[in-house]
Amino acid sequence: MKNKKVLGVLGGLGPMSSVYFYETLTSHTKADCDQQHLNILLSSRADIPDRTAFILGKSDSNPLDAMRREVEKLVAAGAEIVAIPCNTAHYFYEGISKSSSVPVLNIIEETVSFCKYLGLSKVGVLATEGTVLSGAYKNVLEREGIEYTTCSEDEQRIISDIIYGAVKQGKEPDLDRFLQVADTLTAHGCERIILGCTELSLLKRNCRLGIRFIDSLDVLSIRAITECGALPQTFDDELIKFAEKKGMINVCC
Repeated sequence: MKNKKVLGVLGGLGPMSSVYFYETLTSHTKADCDQQHLNILLSSRADIPDRTAFILGKSDSNPLDAMRREVEKLVAAGAEIVAIPCNTAHYFYEGISKSSSVPVLNIIEETVSFCKYLGLSKVGVLATEGTVLSGAYKNVLEREGIEYTTCSEDEQRIISDIIYGAVKQGKEPDLDRFLQVADTLTAHGCERIILGCTELSLLKRNCRLGIRFIDSLDVLSIRAITECGALPQTFDDELIKFAEKKGMINVCC
């Protein structure tokens, strides 16, 4: 095992998906004892202003300064690499990474890299309105020659209600409505569907959504584990093979 780097996690965006990220890092790290797990510093600053509200122009509270300050605190406490388990927060990625003295992983770049590895030609994305409006996935996917599509305005309201009206409030989401939206993307030729909001990752955990969904949180997790010098385990085989091909790991786990 390589020398382990300390991982800083800028969480609280939202809190439950941050808890799931920590759980995923722990359960998918190959370890025979406590000491082989990652060294992690956690920030769960839930009062950071809402990212989507700012992107949509519904709030003038820019979350960038608060996120920068939390990253600075993580680095000051010893973080050597930072992960942000929130897709919408990556609208502010450039501002965060430029001010950080340590590398900041990019969940969107990593997820699109996985799509390219899979040889996908058309991908659907389910995410917050902020992520969709910002073009965060659209721009990176199209840069890599992958056709992007997302749901209609009416379907986006369903996804937003699942994210904000159910998952963030600790309520049971309407899985049937979610799958109806996903089925529409599949019918439009999408080979895979990216769960481009980490609240939607909780649906994958709780409802066993299946292989047609790519979980951005899983992709971020395997990158964080390998970047910190540990070995991943029990991810889907194609994600492990992706990590091996990218040189993240050289041992089949």
